[in-house]
Amino acid sequence: MHSNTFAARAGRWSAKHRKKAIWGWLAFVAIAFVIGGALGVKKPANQNDYIGQSGKADRLLDDHFPKQEDETVLVQAAKGGKATDPAVRKAVDDVMAGVSRQQGVAEVKSPYAKGNEGQVSKDGRSVLVEFKVRGDDDQTSKRIDPIVASVAKVKADNPKVFVGQFGGASANKALSKSFSDDFKKAEFLSLPITLIILILAFGALVAAGVPLLLGLTAVMATLGLVAIPSQFVPMDDTVSSVVLLVGLAVGVDYTLFYLRREREEKARGASKIEAVHTAAATSGRAVLVSGFTVMVAMAGMFFAGGRTFTALGVGAIMVVAVAMIGSVTVVPAVLAWLGDRIEKGRVPFLHGRRNSSGESRAWDWILTKVLKRPVVSAVVSAGILIVLALPAFGMHTVLTGTDDLPRKLEVMKVYDREQAAFPGGQIPAVVAIEGKDVTTPQIQAAVKKMGDRAFATRTMNGPLTVDVSADKHVASIAIPMRGDGTDQASANALSALRGGIVDQTVGSAPGVQSAYVTGIAAGTKDFNDLVKAHAPIVFAFVLSLAFLLLLVTFRSIVIPIKAIVLNLLSVGASYGILTWIFQDGHFQGLLGYKSNGGIVSWLPLFLFVILFGLSMDYHVFILSRVREAFDRGMKTEDAVAYGIKATASTVTSAAIVMVAVFAIFATLSSLDFKMMGIGLSVAILLDATLVRAVLLPATMKLLGDWNWYLPKGLHWLPHISHEPAPEPAR
Repeated sequence: MHSNTFAARAGRWSAKHRKKAIWGWLAFVAIAFVIGGALGVKKPANQNDYIGQSGKADRLLDDHFPKQEDETVLVQAAKGGKATDPAVRKAVDDVMAGVSRQQGVAEVKSPYAKGNEGQVSKDGRSVLVEFKVRGDDDQTSKRIDPIVASVAKVKADNPKVFVGQFGGASANKALSKSFSDDFKKAEFLSLPITLIILILAFGALVAAGVPLLLGLTAVMATLGLVAIPSQFVPMDDTVSSVVLLVGLAVGVDYTLFYLRREREEKARGASKIEAVHTAAATSGRAVLVSGFTVMVAMAGMFFAGGRTFTALGVGAIMVVAVAMIGSVTVVPAVLAWLGDRIEKGRVPFLHGRRNSSGESRAWDWILTKVLKRPVVSAVVSAGILIVLALPAFGMHTVLTGTDDLPRKLEVMKVYDREQAAFPGGQIPAVVAIEGKDVTTPQIQAAVKKMGDRAFATRTMNGPLTVDVSADKHVASIAIPMRGDGTDQASANALSALRGGIVDQTVGSAPGVQSAYVTGIAAGTKDFNDLVKAHAPIVFAFVLSLAFLLLLVTFRSIVIPIKAIVLNLLSVGASYGILTWIFQDGHFQGLLGYKSNGGIVSWLPLFLFVILFGLSMDYHVFILSRVREAFDRGMKTEDAVAYGIKATASTVTSAAIVMVAVFAIFATLSSLDFKMMGIGLSVAILLDATLVRAVLLPATMKLLGDWNWYLPKGLHWLPHISHEPAPEPAR
């Protein structure tokens, strides 16, 4: 008797109309790609979310000052030399002449002009040529190239001195190229690594290629389609990385579910078409439940409060939806079309290593031990996860600053030299004040008083730099801070400014309407405050909807509660390991990073949402098989053993793919990507092994029939049929 669920009907149609399904999918991918190329992904006009007090200050400055980027050129005499040496003066003159001729350059400041003494280092060896590049991000990105080229020519013409450029536009350009190169590297490595793992899992080239193709086409289609919502929710380059990560992960997962089930059915004697129909009715249904659960989890990012989270949520939901649609439409068609040819390209010594039921002998042995001693297995596995999670209680979150950027970039080498010669000058706190006229003597006196009190705390350096808007309504006052913008020294300086200095000086001066503090340290604190305020909302939303979805799917109140607890344990362990490695500074040499004493602020919430969603893939897949067996009449203990043994090799293969792809990001130059890669790969590894293969079966064995407990008051919930599992071989 045929199943009449949506997944089963879609699978039967797909298998019957193979050409339409396959060519239709390819046409969809092509059209999506063309749409993306025509529209283009709209990027944020700036990277500022205008959060908290720092956001108010940034908005004031953006509204009243021309759009521009500050740039500096460092000219440094050889050791023992002075800024007044002829070679240094010649290089400075050449820089000023070359830069001044470029389009969009304004306010070129000579270090030798009266009033610019701060552009000469205290040791008298280094000088800074300061100037501005006018325009928005797109304009400065185009204008900075000839400026960089002119500075490079000066460097080549003046080999006796050091000449190097650093600034907002030049750094953004270099970093954009670095991130783009990183993404290409991740994309280049992820595909062959995924293919190799799938070949090891299936022992056949064709079978290994099917999951990779679905994942790849889902990613390609989504990268095109995201251009549409980006017109309303601008997206930066990070979204592409998330689409690649999540798309490959779920695309491979969903196809693996189908392939394994189809293989098992054929091994039991089913015809090719019957095997595809059964796989669609069973694994297809699990894919739909899993996909919607993942999307629900991803939707939690909409409540995180930041534009970046919203963009990441849109990208992640779209790629899961595309992969899910592809798995229930085109995958059955491909399997029906290939038939026995799915086994072509067999690799010697790999094909046929598993038994006919698809069970893994290794996991069969482990699960037998776990079910024999469920109390010990549950206590030990839960204990390990709790111990791993302990460092997370000391987690400190920060926004990555200039010191966390890749040091291999030339602009960052120049920045380090500037920091050594002019300590603190590159990462100041900025006080934005607003009034009818911010140039009045009373306000000027208040600014000087603020500077004196700030310097007296010994957490900030001089001199103050004051810029006034053309309409005289807003002033920007830069105060160089000690520290790197994210450490305790910077936090102390910010606390001093916001804790009274600003309010008691410029904030209370006659004619000042508002005074706000911004900068890296201020942005970090405000972003952390935002995340802390919204985290409970995100957690409540994701956990509540996941609970309801699993409650309806499995008609049990125990299953969703246990799923949430297990997922939180794996997420907590990931947090703990992440904190131990990056915050405490372990494996710095091996991973190629320098600890900044914290975890990037956006990552914990992002990890929770992504990990909760992806781990539910495995949970739904495993429990669907367990429920199938239970509905057929098997005892809970036997159903658990059968369901987990039958799915263990699939879950392991899918997890290894995820871990390998995520681990690639740990090799990239960006500290943010390193943290994300380690956090995701460690959590998936723990979840697919310790949680799903040990803790889950142990707790299900202990609970017995209580696993399926549903209070009488909820018996009105609809019955969702689980396809009956064939009798396992005895």
